[in-house]
Amino acid sequence: MNQMRSLCSLAILLPALAATAPSANAQSAAPTAPSELKYPPGRRDSTVDTYFGTNVPDPYEWMEDLDSPAVQQWVEAENALTFSYLEKVPVRSWIKDRLTALWNFPRVSTPELVAGGRIFFARNSGLQNQSVVYVQDSPVATPRELLDPNTLSPDGSVALLGYEPSPHGVYLAYNLSQGGSDWLTLHVRDVATGKDLPDTIRWVKFSGVAWTEDGKGFFYSRYPEPPSGKAISQRVVDQKLYYHRLGTEQSADALIYARPELPEWTIGSSVTEDGHYLFVYLRNGTAPQNELFYRDLGDPLTPSISGTPKPLYTKNDAEYHVIGHAGQTLFIWTTLGAPKRRIVAASLDQPDPAHWRVVVPEGEGVLQGAAMAGGRILVNYQVIAKSRLALFSTNGTPAGELSLPAIGSISGVSARNDSETVYYGFNSFLYPESVYRQDLKNAATDVFFKPEVRFDPAPYDLKQVLYPSKDGTMIPMFIVARRNVKLDGNNPAILYGYGGFNITVTPRYNPMLPVWLELGGIYASANLRGGGTYGEKWHEAGMLGRKQNVFDDFASAAKYLIAQKYTSPRRLGIQGYSNGGLLVGASITQHPELFGAAYAGAGVLDMLRYQRFSGGALWAPEYGASDDEPAFRWLYAYSPLANLKPGTCYPPTIITTADHDDRVVPSHSYKFAAALQHDQGCASPVLLRVETRTSHGYMPTDKRIAQTADVWAFQAYNLGITKPPTATSPAASHP
Repeated sequence: MNQMRSLCSLAILLPALAATAPSANAQSAAPTAPSELKYPPGRRDSTVDTYFGTNVPDPYEWMEDLDSPAVQQWVEAENALTFSYLEKVPVRSWIKDRLTALWNFPRVSTPELVAGGRIFFARNSGLQNQSVVYVQDSPVATPRELLDPNTLSPDGSVALLGYEPSPHGVYLAYNLSQGGSDWLTLHVRDVATGKDLPDTIRWVKFSGVAWTEDGKGFFYSRYPEPPSGKAISQRVVDQKLYYHRLGTEQSADALIYARPELPEWTIGSSVTEDGHYLFVYLRNGTAPQNELFYRDLGDPLTPSISGTPKPLYTKNDAEYHVIGHAGQTLFIWTTLGAPKRRIVAASLDQPDPAHWRVVVPEGEGVLQGAAMAGGRILVNYQVIAKSRLALFSTNGTPAGELSLPAIGSISGVSARNDSETVYYGFNSFLYPESVYRQDLKNAATDVFFKPEVRFDPAPYDLKQVLYPSKDGTMIPMFIVARRNVKLDGNNPAILYGYGGFNITVTPRYNPMLPVWLELGGIYASANLRGGGTYGEKWHEAGMLGRKQNVFDDFASAAKYLIAQKYTSPRRLGIQGYSNGGLLVGASITQHPELFGAAYAGAGVLDMLRYQRFSGGALWAPEYGASDDEPAFRWLYAYSPLANLKPGTCYPPTIITTADHDDRVVPSHSYKFAAALQHDQGCASPVLLRVETRTSHGYMPTDKRIAQTADVWAFQAYNLGITKPPTATSPAASHP
């Protein structure tokens, strides 16, 4: 599926590397004596929901009305309490100042290459709220500014979330969002003049842009317009695929494909590099499997968009993703018969798998992506969460590898079948993203961009370990710490996890990690089941009725760190965001004694009602839904909101959400925070921090720095950090 080039600042999946640090002092009292915390009164009513004969109290269900004055007043009071607490944390100002300094370095995205050699990329000078889009007319031309989203709103609340140039770079389609909401409005800019066309496409969500080769229009997906005032919480159904021709009104857009009998399914599209074929991808929510359809567009310069797409694979039994073609031979990556994915050649005349030719067989690593590059196939592998780039001929002969400088992650690849040039980005826990340019003809690599930051990674070490989970399954985990760190159980440490949606958490740079390391902390990231570390079987082992495996894997990671004397329960903090927020919520309800501090960011915390709001129903293939009795039983067993127990001593916990989060609606965090404050059986603080005019995956830089510093400061202090370090790292070169 074509995806618009994402512009979300830094990592979204890793927004919260936690803040804790060793100190010569014993853990001190909280900045405000916890017994003095007076939580805002959250009204508890007698609401009870009944599921298959089981009564489930939901006293904060009223908080699902996000526009309610009572909810807004309660949120304001919670924020006031949170900020009054944070103001008294002694390391907060140092963390924010140091984080700001380390955030302030120029960075660029992996360039997108179009026909004729023109490239597009985004650049941030350091502390700009949003990155600026540049165009470069050739590899040796001077880049020129094309689109600066910082001019659209002084506070960054109008977000540029992606862009896609037309095939020859004549136009740039880009999307804007209010507060970073998943609801997008598409615009088109003339690259030569820098002026916008009148075209405006509204109510786009979960969609890329697929241009036709003539550059006169594009395919996109949209939902019906939601009722007034309900854009954040309204459940989304009935996505349809349209074609928009430049210069026409959206009302005239041609309907290309719809499946009204499958309202929760999503529809995406891609167009081959030569513009000859349209591919339509039909997917059940967030399930990895998809159905695949195609349409011959005829002459790419006068494409015919009429006619119903023809089916290729409609059993919904695997992933099917077209990466390119040679005549009527398609090159497809698929999980059919290969849980780690393989690449096959399939004929449009005989597409049945019985007639496939295997081009790249399933291997040791998980195939994360592939592209046609200079007549070859470029494959991005993840080998136990570490990246590897390999080349193959179209007949399957290995054609070498692209060298990577260290253990880390490929953060972007740009390649074309008609070009010998490949751009790719690379970063790791200790190194920010560098962008490389590879000439496939002579195997020469040069640096397109390399950042410099005021942090020396030399004193620190990254290693990967395997530890046993509850059932004996060996789980990989990255650990970052100072070389020769003393393993005496007294180090503050942060454990991060995600564990869902086939997503692999790979080594990626976050400016907060150097801050934490300078404080003397240890950082660990576990590759839990439910993710994609070992392919689809690893994913399936942590989804639906097997979700408890994810929580067991995380608890076992904590126990490993404790047993190996990296840390101790009172010095161990945990963090997770989104599905990772669910992980944190379930972890503190199942093992409250195991952690010294917790952070749940934008978590899916009410597993019995999540599917009622926004895009929540799209996650049912991953979680199951409470209107199905077997699924209700397993969801009820671990739903964080449903498993809080009054009088239990839960660890110090900070919860964050955003008022414009229309992916994981903020009522999850509101209800869980209110319930946790009510049920807390000891003096450990429970705080809720709600950001405004931001969303699930977007924050302007100033707000992201502020929230990150607050989360780290809260956890650092509650893990015993009372003083900043005496020295910080100098600048250093990077691989």
